[in-house]
Amino acid sequence: MRIAVHGKEFNRESAPFVAHIFEILARYNVELKVSSKFSRYLKPPLINSAFQIFHTGAELNDVQLFLSIGGDGTLLESVTLIGRSEIPIMGINTGRLGFLATISREDTEKAIQNLLEGSFTLDKRGLLKLETSTGIFGDLNFALNDFTVVKKDSSAMITINAYIDGEFLNAYWADGIIVSTPTGSTGYSLSCGGPLIFPRSRNFVITPVSPHNLTVRPIVVSDSAVITFQVEGRSKRFLVSLDSRMSSVDSSVKLEIRKADFNVHLVQLESNHYFKTLRQKLNWGLDVRN
Repeated sequence: MRIAVHGKEFNRESAPFVAHIFEILARYNVELKVSSKFSRYLKPPLINSAFQIFHTGAELNDVQLFLSIGGDGTLLESVTLIGRSEIPIMGINTGRLGFLATISREDTEKAIQNLLEGSFTLDKRGLLKLETSTGIFGDLNFALNDFTVVKKDSSAMITINAYIDGEFLNAYWADGIIVSTPTGSTGYSLSCGGPLIFPRSRNFVITPVSPHNLTVRPIVVSDSAVITFQVEGRSKRFLVSLDSRMSSVDSSVKLEIRKADFNVHLVQLESNHYFKTLRQKLNWGLDVRN
């Protein structure tokens, strides 16, 4: 089996754990491809097993599985490498929360064993994509979590005119706005008052950031809808983001959000259900009476 691996820079305390992951993979005679960015941190004597280096997602056409070693940000970065190939991905958590990268250090060896034995299911997650006349983000114009547009500096709030399938929705006076997938509903949108959305719900959530209107609330729309934004404000430039990627745009750019035509396949082990993750990571439903 051939597995691709991507990760982030790790500290001295995490080094033995990262080395242990590669020892497990070597024990199972796995052929490894490691991202060029991550390979810089995998020098002997820490890692002695052999691996190939890949630089772009185009070099992953012979890979059956993908391992992300880090936190949720690392997994989102891994998604940009996988792209349209839909290679199943499993996140091993070396960070703190790990809502997408759910495999803990203690469960890693068993998880890898289950992965190699095929004892897992795939959790299909939808993405959104951004279309603009200027081609912002190039081929990486998709996001697993969310799209945001926010004011660039500490100036006055911005006005975001929103349309659903060409029909005017609202003019948001706010610091910004978020369009979240169900996967991203537990991220930035949640912290701005957005709802939790079950991953298979086929929805988008539009959540304002610090709106200057008490009656404005998040709204859930079908992911078959096309959401369009036109931004106005005293400042001539605004910040647009897709997951962790960011770019500056001006008010002449029309921003159009729709569902991407491919998915991300997250490896789900028997013990790691979405509801369990909600309870453990977000203390969802926590009540001292239970």
